[in-house]
Amino acid sequence: MQPSLRHEIAHRRTFAIISHPDAGKTTLTEKMLLFGGAIQMAGSIKARKAARYATSDWMSIERERGISVTSSVMSFRFRDTDLNLLDTPGHQDFSEDTYRVLTAVDGALMVIDSGKGVETQTRKLMEVCRLRNTPIITFINKLDREGWGPLDLLQNIEDDLQIECVPMTWPVGKGGSFRGVYDLGRRELRLFRPGTNRRPEDVMVINDLGDPALDAHLGEQADDLRRDVELLAGAAAPFALEQYRRASQTPVFFGSALNNFGVMEVLDAVIDLSPPPQPRATTTRVVAPDEPAFTGFVFKIQANMDPAHRDRIAFLRVCSGKFTRGLEVRHHRLGKEMAIKNATMFLARERTNVEEAYPGDIIGIHNRGTLEIGDTLTEKEPLQFVGIPRFAPELFRSVRLRNPLRSKQMQVGLKQLSEEGAVQVFRPLLHAGEVILGAVGALQFEVTKVRLLEEYGVEADYSPVDYVSARWPTSTDETKLKEFQREHRGQMAHDIDGHLVYLVGNLFLFDRLAEKWPQIEFHTIRDHRPAA
Repeated sequence: MQPSLRHEIAHRRTFAIISHPDAGKTTLTEKMLLFGGAIQMAGSIKARKAARYATSDWMSIERERGISVTSSVMSFRFRDTDLNLLDTPGHQDFSEDTYRVLTAVDGALMVIDSGKGVETQTRKLMEVCRLRNTPIITFINKLDREGWGPLDLLQNIEDDLQIECVPMTWPVGKGGSFRGVYDLGRRELRLFRPGTNRRPEDVMVINDLGDPALDAHLGEQADDLRRDVELLAGAAAPFALEQYRRASQTPVFFGSALNNFGVMEVLDAVIDLSPPPQPRATTTRVVAPDEPAFTGFVFKIQANMDPAHRDRIAFLRVCSGKFTRGLEVRHHRLGKEMAIKNATMFLARERTNVEEAYPGDIIGIHNRGTLEIGDTLTEKEPLQFVGIPRFAPELFRSVRLRNPLRSKQMQVGLKQLSEEGAVQVFRPLLHAGEVILGAVGALQFEVTKVRLLEEYGVEADYSPVDYVSARWPTSTDETKLKEFQREHRGQMAHDIDGHLVYLVGNLFLFDRLAEKWPQIEFHTIRDHRPAA
């Protein structure tokens, strides 16, 4: 391996920010970009009447509602390290996109609202991280508001998420009495002053707990801090890098992202603690990042990020080797050679052309329909990276086109929206012209409706249908599978990739049905790969 490749791998971090809605995830993303010099002014995601919006929120429905419903990829440089930050959807209805994004990162930053503790979506995301042993750094946000005490928050995280917490900083007060955070490693106190425009250099630092300035600024809280630090020294578990990397321990930081407080410590932790690009599993072997041959996989498709150009971008994670502009690669699903001539990197909607990229980098490839989620590209060896999931939907709608002349536009729109994971599309076997949409949350239908209208000029009516889930049947006995398909043809469909699907009307009755067909496996999750 060339020393330059080794250096580039060591100086890269690829991570996602995860949280329950409204915990402050997008605000923290903005402030990290601000401190990293990637943007000059952070957009407030609360002040929707202003002209500025969060950099990572580019879709109209996101700007109108102040929520994130699609994943954004942002790359920037800080402390001689290239950071690839994936801001995932916070809204619970868009968890499927988040799950796929988590397959492309080496670590995650979990944001917890100090006033609410662990919430539903946090638990779901943590389950996905645990499946992949993804290392987690925790940022407890909104200390400037009234909330739980720090010990209660740590206990809540440990009990609810089953991960050991190691405080790296410690708050002084909360809400109106919040005065700052003490860095337990550096043994210094950073005093808090509210203000969204403050930079790290504006923060006053006290380096000695015995300094009279501590009492002058904190009053009675100075003694509370000294007691807390002494207690933590004897009771808190020591931080162990290997336990963190194995996802059994999480370093915890406190602060207020809105006020730019505690953000720099988290940014430093991502660089100092998070792992560099890691090996990736394929169906045949594990690919190491320092292998000289280029490999990568597509984990996300986004259509119409720039509606004026009707573009479609495939987001590809580089897993090994070095990408250079014009690189000839093998598209293994299609069995064809292709040259990547116009790759880009992102700062939300802002793009720059890429001349070279290394393991851990996320590059965008202009896509005319040849790339799909789960596709593997390599220089030579036939490989297929694994672990990009598609989940069984829980809500269903039938779609009826208002103007039959727009049928082609609807087909194109639904195909592209399905390929990027916005919604799942099913076509019943008995009704060739019928289209059924599946989703894990109701908001996905609303977004699909808005985007079909805005981006494809398609107006349609959406009606609930009596399905509660879906299962992908497989069997080593092809005869039994065909027999099952014949007997239950009225509830069978094909998904967008051509896979056979059984649409479930009642889970209790389905369980009894599955018992009658022991030769068939019914899957709630499948790899996001087209049928052979």
